[in-house]
Amino acid sequence: MARDVQITFDCADPAGLSAFWAEVLGYRLQDPPKGFESWERALEAMGVPPESRNDASAVVDPDGSGPRLFFQKVPEGKQAKNRVHLDVRAAPGLEGEARMAALEKEAERLVSLGATRLGRQEPAPPLGAGHVVLADPEGNEFCLD
Repeated sequence: MARDVQITFDCADPAGLSAFWAEVLGYRLQDPPKGFESWERALEAMGVPPESRNDASAVVDPDGSGPRLFFQKVPEGKQAKNRVHLDVRAAPGLEGEARMAALEKEAERLVSLGATRLGRQEPAPPLGAGHVVLADPEGNEFCLD
């Protein structure tokens, strides 16, 4: 039996990081509970104090097929290299220089949104198609491939 998966990020700024990843993946902020036009109104009605309203955030695939990404505030910062990371498929169907050019174009866009470029792995046929390594605004590594 296949199971749904949620990917959880520990972070300092859930709202900021969820907005970044929504842009990366073409996701959207999860809708507030029924009966509320905004998360701010929902959290206020739930009695969540203003200083705790950025303790969590979530983004979802608008088509409903991709996993939900959940961002939770933690007191400590990132300490080491990720043991698990996301590979963002940014050049489907492309090969060679056209593929790497598409990855570079997407890397430039994401850097303008707050990502940090960490490196580039050149294509190494027959198995390696090449990729670009980035970090999100809180230092979590991910690859464009």
